[in-house]
Amino acid sequence: MPSQKLIKRRTLPVNAPLVDSLPPEARTQRRRLRACHECDWVSALPPLNSGEKASCPRCSHVLVKRHRYPAQRSMALAIASLVALMLAVSFPFISFTVSGVSNRIELTQTATTLIGFHQPVVAIAVIMTILVLPAVYLLGVLWLQFGLLRDRPLPFSRDIARSLAHLTPWMMADVFIIGALVSLIKIAGLADVEIGISFWAFCAFALLLLMTSQSLDADWMWFSLEGEPLAPEGTRTGLPAGEQGLTGCPTCGLINRLSPRGRGHCIRCHEKLHQRLPNSLQRTWALLGASAIMYIPANVYPIMTTTSLGNSSPSTIIGGVVQLIQMGSWPIAAVIFIASVIVPVGKLVALTWLCLVVKRSSALNAQSRTRLYRLTEFIGRWSMVDVFVVAILVALIRAGSLMSITPGPASLAFGAVVVLTMLAAMTFDPRLIWDTPLPHRHPLLRRKAATKEPVDG
Repeated sequence: MPSQKLIKRRTLPVNAPLVDSLPPEARTQRRRLRACHECDWVSALPPLNSGEKASCPRCSHVLVKRHRYPAQRSMALAIASLVALMLAVSFPFISFTVSGVSNRIELTQTATTLIGFHQPVVAIAVIMTILVLPAVYLLGVLWLQFGLLRDRPLPFSRDIARSLAHLTPWMMADVFIIGALVSLIKIAGLADVEIGISFWAFCAFALLLLMTSQSLDADWMWFSLEGEPLAPEGTRTGLPAGEQGLTGCPTCGLINRLSPRGRGHCIRCHEKLHQRLPNSLQRTWALLGASAIMYIPANVYPIMTTTSLGNSSPSTIIGGVVQLIQMGSWPIAAVIFIASVIVPVGKLVALTWLCLVVKRSSALNAQSRTRLYRLTEFIGRWSMVDVFVVAILVALIRAGSLMSITPGPASLAFGAVVVLTMLAAMTFDPRLIWDTPLPHRHPLLRRKAATKEPVDG
């Protein structure tokens, strides 16, 4: 097999302009094939202009989204995000005053304070999801795009590009903002609250981080980094890749041929490949069982304890919702109820149902079941709102016996539920929904599959 350097030299013209000047369609004369990550359907990418996207014709999953000047856009947004993050950690976040007693916290104290209450796991989860992982992600974007703008990728660019896709689901700055707003409304009637510069800077950071992740054009980036080797000889469009002994790389999108055992490595990004995720259903069942078990103590035990004038009042998740309703904060109560009750239970029920019916799917219901999976995967991270609310209130409300809040054992259990359900959604392979035997497919699909000619990428 030719080396990656030879492949790149062959796919890119010798006198090609700077990598950010033209999209892949303008730098190659051949069709580029993709296998959908959700239904495994092989299709050819059409030429795309800026702002356009290509979706799978079978399940409507977005395969490629094209941006104008992707390197400059992503780099500018990443720099702005890092500036906003530095401002957010350099100034006071929130302060409160009650009966002459005041307290002021910085952003990092929302995590460090939890360590003093013997909650190191929750503290690590908070600091990693709102600060560390986003900062690593933004630095990785800068490293990649700077090298591409110079037309000379920097060392380790391939490994960094492969890591970016894995970091995205665990960055929760936007969820933390919702948690901060809920916290402010909870204590607004109990004390005088003042919002610091850090709060507004972090709001800007969360928005810019989201825009940065949305601005990445992975198809353009991988083509610019490593070129695009030819698809395996004999690849057919209009058929599932698995039936042809192929698979699409979930990281860079390249179609690869698998070994007879259904395994391999992507020849472009070196990601591990499988025809289907190994033991997908078994792992999903195990994670669902663990999250269901953890959901019991998450609701039975108090998630925080409020002390006011020497009287302690433990509060469960449902108790906190009821308290917000009694305070007249119906919208916030609805947010907490949806994020902490409806979403976790909905994910458990939805994934359990998908695991039960996946072997009985057909072409007629696979589309709706795939939409359910997408929704389940998208909403999981928003359950962290309650954990962030606890982290903020514990750090902020510290006025001795006059008023203080301490974290309860349910905070760790509920955080475990969120992580376990997210992992359960990641280990479930949606391609299993579409793996119906050929005789059971729709007659039109069978006719199309029988008449398709080989299309080499």
